[in-house]
Amino acid sequence: MASVDLRDNLLGISWVDSGWPILNPGNVLDYFSERSNPFYDRTCNNEVVKMQRLSLDHLKQMVGVEYTLHYAQEPILYIIRKQQRQSPNQVIPLSDYYIIAGVVYQAPDLGSVIGSRVLSAIHGIQSAFDEAMSYCRYHSSKGYWWHFKDQEEREKTKPKSKKKEEPSSLFQRQRVDTLLLDLRQKFPPTFYQPKPGEKPIPVEVKKEPEPPVESVKQEEREPAAKAPPHPARQAPPGETSAAAVMTRYLTGLPDQMQTRERTFALCLYRLCSPPAWWLAG
Repeated sequence: MASVDLRDNLLGISWVDSGWPILNPGNVLDYFSERSNPFYDRTCNNEVVKMQRLSLDHLKQMVGVEYTLHYAQEPILYIIRKQQRQSPNQVIPLSDYYIIAGVVYQAPDLGSVIGSRVLSAIHGIQSAFDEAMSYCRYHSSKGYWWHFKDQEEREKTKPKSKKKEEPSSLFQRQRVDTLLLDLRQKFPPTFYQPKPGEKPIPVEVKKEPEPPVESVKQEEREPAAKAPPHPARQAPPGETSAAAVMTRYLTGLPDQMQTRERTFALCLYRLCSPPAWWLAG
């Protein structure tokens, strides 16, 4: 793990020595082999050749790590390659370093380039998703919708118009139907079907208060009181008045009679009762 961290750090740093004169292909390796250069390996074959004051041609006869000038474009660009020599004709490249105007950088390998590009792409995609989620809105009555900043500005500039409120949206209706269906499945309705031969279940009918007979008699007396004071004609002893007949009829109604029958009987009584002027005459 330490080697990986060091490699990552070397990809992000640079080195320069301003005390050197203009570089050329003859002194660029000496410039690169300075002790303050973090990219230079002190255990390489170049250091051995330099200590023994030999020429660089002796590197081909040695085995190990070495540095060579791979490409030169005077006076600005120089590329130095670090390689592992196994034989005079067989080498394995390890890394490349390029020098631009005296500043040394390590060239990234293919894996680092791909990893950096993928990380940049993922960061851009994640930022796009985060920004898109900031415009997303949700409400239980409307569902999901997009709310952008420019849309808010346009809504402010637009003249406000009264919108007709709908009683319910499609989302609400579908949601309510789904909830009712779930409740019906959880609590199914029970229907009682009597078996053949069983007695029907008695149904209790709530009794409504009957109109008192006194209030009916009071309604009879009111129109009679408004008539002019004339001596009323009394009915013969054998004749029965309509009021007496209807009073006995209402009094004899059974308790289980329905309300509409009572109302019909009361209307029949009022229609059959003689007017006050006939009784007075």
